[in-house]
Amino acid sequence: MKKMKKEANEEDKSNKKETSVKKSAKKQKESSLVFNGSLHKQENHPTAQFSTHNHMSQQPLEHLPISSHGNHEIMKHSHIHGKMHGMDHSMHMGNFKQKFWISVVLALPILFFSPMMGMKFPFQVTFPGSNWLVLLLATILFVYGGQPFLSGALMELKQKRPAMMTLIAMGITVAYIYSLYSFVVNFITPHAHVMDFFWELATLIVIMLLGHWIEMSAVSNASNALQKLAELLPETVKRLKKDGSEESISLKEVNEGDDLVVRAGDQMPTDGVIIKGQTIVNESAVTGESKGVQKKTGDSVIGGSINGNGTIEITVTATSENSYLAKVMAMVRKAQAEKSQLELLSDKVAKWLFYVALAVGIITFVLWFFLTNLPEALERMVTVFIIACPHALGLAIPLVVARSTSIAAKNGLLLKNRQALEQANKLDVIMLDKTGTLTQGKFTVTGIEVLNKNYTKEEALKYIGALEANANHPLAIGIMNELREKKITPYQAYDQKSLTGIGLEAFVEKKETKIINEKEVERLGFTVDATRLNVYKEQGNTISFLVIEEKLIAMVALGDVIKPEARSLIQAVKEQKIKPVMVTGDNQTAAQAVAEYLGINDYYGGLLPDGKEAIVQSYLDQGKKVIMVGDGINDAPSLAKATIGMAIGAGTDIAIDSADIVLTNSDPKDILHFLNLAKQTRRKMIQNLWWGAGYNILAIPLAAGVLAPLGFILSPAVGAILMSLSTVVVAVNALTLN
Repeated sequence: MKKMKKEANEEDKSNKKETSVKKSAKKQKESSLVFNGSLHKQENHPTAQFSTHNHMSQQPLEHLPISSHGNHEIMKHSHIHGKMHGMDHSMHMGNFKQKFWISVVLALPILFFSPMMGMKFPFQVTFPGSNWLVLLLATILFVYGGQPFLSGALMELKQKRPAMMTLIAMGITVAYIYSLYSFVVNFITPHAHVMDFFWELATLIVIMLLGHWIEMSAVSNASNALQKLAELLPETVKRLKKDGSEESISLKEVNEGDDLVVRAGDQMPTDGVIIKGQTIVNESAVTGESKGVQKKTGDSVIGGSINGNGTIEITVTATSENSYLAKVMAMVRKAQAEKSQLELLSDKVAKWLFYVALAVGIITFVLWFFLTNLPEALERMVTVFIIACPHALGLAIPLVVARSTSIAAKNGLLLKNRQALEQANKLDVIMLDKTGTLTQGKFTVTGIEVLNKNYTKEEALKYIGALEANANHPLAIGIMNELREKKITPYQAYDQKSLTGIGLEAFVEKKETKIINEKEVERLGFTVDATRLNVYKEQGNTISFLVIEEKLIAMVALGDVIKPEARSLIQAVKEQKIKPVMVTGDNQTAAQAVAEYLGINDYYGGLLPDGKEAIVQSYLDQGKKVIMVGDGINDAPSLAKATIGMAIGAGTDIAIDSADIVLTNSDPKDILHFLNLAKQTRRKMIQNLWWGAGYNILAIPLAAGVLAPLGFILSPAVGAILMSLSTVVVAVNALTLN
C-alpha cells in the first residue's frame, strides 16, 4: 500500500507541466482531457483541459452564459438528473403540477360520460352530443397531458432505448387512435357498437402524471453546483494601470497578463502569479488543504481562494474561461452527464414489458385476423396494448420513493436523486474526504505546553493572542476561538511585523515577543523534548512556538480535530464488507496521521479535484460501486462521478448540489442510516415492480386469447378491475416501508 502511495505521488509530481494559457485554450478547443500539476507543491497552478463532448446518449446539454461576471458557460438545467423514467425533466416541477391538475379537470367529464372497457358504471350518464364532448376533451387531454410521455418516448426511441415513456406513449396512442376509429365507425354505423378506450386513455394519463409529480416532489432534481461555482468569483476587480493607479473593472474585462490588486480578506478573482507582497491564502474550499498556505512573490494563486492577511498584486495567468474553477465545472458537468446514463429498475422492467406487449399484440392481431375478422382482431390487439399500460408500474417506484424520502428527511438525510436508493445495493468502496467529513474542518487548539515555569498557560495564550488578534488565517482563527471559549482577553501588540517564512514579531507588555515555527526554533538553538513534540506531530498537528525576550516560553499545537463518531463509522463499514478509502487535498503527513488513527489502510493526500475524480474512476473501471462522501468544492467532481455522491450538510453549496444525498445533520453516522434505508427501499421497489409487472404477466396472455380454445377470453372489464387492484396493492405496499 505504501509503495502504491509513493508511486502515486511520484506520478503526480511527474505530471507537473508549465502550460501557457494559449496552449490551455487550444487544448480545450480540441476537447482533450489532461490533468496537470500538483497544487500542494505550489510550483505551478494546475492547468487542465476537459472534453466538453457530451457522452450521454441523450439529447445534448445546452449551455448559457452566467451572470454579468463574464464567467464561463454553465450547463443549463436540462440535465436529466437521475433520468426519472427517461423523461426530459427540464420541465419545471410547478408546470408538471399544473399539467396534472388541468388534466384531472379534462379527465373527469370523460370518466362520467364514457364506459370503462365497455362496462358502464351507475354514476355514468350520456346525453345527446356527450360522445362529441368526450372526443373533444380526450383529444385535448391526449395532446396536452400526454405531451411529456410522447416527447419522452421519442427521445427513448432515438436512443434505441425504449423504457417507461415508450410503454406509456404506446398505450395512450393506441387508446386514442383506436377510440377515434371506434367513434367514426359508431357515427357512420350507429348500430356497430365498437368499444372505445377514452376512459382508459384519461385514467392512464392522469395516473402517470400523478406518479411523476409525486416523484419530482419527493426528489430534488435541480443541480445548482455550476451556478454556485461561478458565483465564487467577484463581480469587479482592481486592475493596476501603467501609472500605478487602480481602476475598478468587471471580471469579464480581465485579460491574461493584467496586473490586479487583491486585498486581505478578498477572494482571488482569477488564477495568477504573485508579483508583489506575501500572504497566507485559505484554499480549503477549493483544494481541501485545511491550513492556510504561505504565498510569496512568484507563487501561484487560484481564483476563488481567499486572500489572508496581506495585500498582494498578481499577474493574471488564466481568465474565467480556462481557470481552475472552469475546469472543476467541466469535470462536474462531464461526470453528471455520464452518470445520468444509469438505467433504473423501472425502466428495465418497462423496456421488456414494451417488447413483450408489442410482440404479443402483433401476434394476437395476426392470429385473430385469420381466425375471425378485422374488427375482432383489432379489438383483441388494442385490448392487449391497453392492458399492458403500466398503471401500477407507473406508481410502483414513485410511491416508494416518496415514502422513503419522507423517512429519510426525518432522520437527517436529504435524498436528491432516487438513483442512489437503487445503486446503494452491494456497494464495494466508500471514499471519504478528510477535511470536514472525517474531521471538523477547522483548526482548533489541540494542546498548549508551557516550557518556562515563570509563565502559566493563560499568560502564554494572552501573548500568543496578542500577535494573532489581527490575523485571519486558519491558525490565528483557531487560537482566537480558543481564547474566546476560555474567556481570556489577549494583551495588546505594538509594532507588529511579519517574519517571512518564520512567523510574527511584536512588542507585547513591553517585551519582544515572537511566534515562530519549528525550523526557527532549531536555528536559534532551543531544545524541545522530542517525545512531547511527536505526540502532536503523529496526529498531524501544526506546532508554533512562543518566544519572549529570546527565551522559549511555550508551544501551541493546532489541528483539524477528528470527529468522535468517525472511528466507529469506519469500523461499521468494514463490517459491511465495504472498503474505506480516504482522499484529501490536505498534505500527505496530515492524511497519514488521520488514516492511521481511524484504521484506514488506503489513503491519498495532496489531491486536486481531478486527482480525486481519477481515483473514483479507477474503482469504477474495476466494476466497483463507489460511494463518495465529501464537503468541499474540490469534492464536487468526485461526488458527481461516483456511483453515489453524498455531501456533508455543513459543506459548501457546490458539494451539496453535486451530490445525490445530503447529510443534513453533518453526522457521518447517518451514512449507515442511509445504507440501511436504501436496502429497505430497494426491497420495496422490487416487490412493487413484481406486483405492477406481475399483473401484466398474467393479463396480457389472457387478453390475447391464449385460453380461447378452452372457451375463456379475458373480458376487458375484468382486465380493468385487475389493473385497479394491482394499483391499490402497489400503493398499500409502499406505505408499509419503515
